[in-house]
Amino acid sequence: MFKSYSEEACFIDRIRVKIVDWIIKEAQMTAEMKIDPEFQQLLDISVKTHGHLCPGQVLGVRMSMLGLNLIGIKDPKGADRKKLIVYVEIDRCATDAIQSVTGCSLGKRSLKFVDLGKMAATYVNLETDKAVRILAIEAARDKAKNYFPEIEDKYKAQLEAYKIMPDKDLFKWKEVKVDIPKQDMPGRPLQRITCEKCGEYVQDMREMNMGGRLVCRSCGEGPYYKPL
Repeated sequence: MFKSYSEEACFIDRIRVKIVDWIIKEAQMTAEMKIDPEFQQLLDISVKTHGHLCPGQVLGVRMSMLGLNLIGIKDPKGADRKKLIVYVEIDRCATDAIQSVTGCSLGKRSLKFVDLGKMAATYVNLETDKAVRILAIEAARDKAKNYFPEIEDKYKAQLEAYKIMPDKDLFKWKEVKVDIPKQDMPGRPLQRITCEKCGEYVQDMREMNMGGRLVCRSCGEGPYYKPL
């Protein structure tokens, strides 16, 4: 059948390539069939807002879908929009996805940023006081390879795997209680004062007492910027 060993080897290589291609296509088709249509729609919307598709976007969308379900919020941008506050613990891609899915934002005071550098968020139902903190599991990075071993780029493998991995393999979560100060709630400012040192206005009880004088935090603790 073959005139030489090299001819046989080339034939085997071609067959091997075809088999690998078939495996990849089957894996991709299987993954696509497992993807929740609602998730895909939310992801598409989030990507348009964020600017690009990445693993963090997938995690943020799925984390929010899980969080909203666990605290009983069904319509975060509509009927339930005033019942929800979300605390995010990182200023990375996932946070944009969380904002996109939940409709929460800093300007509406329904999105709170706690700078801990963790891929985590806490979802609070203001009506029921039910709250849940969800953390992305680090081990999910390695598990992603098992779902798409044929994808050499680890970030691309994570991106695809995170779409279909079970919640329990992506996250760990627990019910928590969040005591939200009245000055941190959405709505009109409860107080507005003038800093007795610089003269700038301070809202929402963010002032501090320094030697009997009400001053802004920049005057009391030092600003985050350096004047030129």
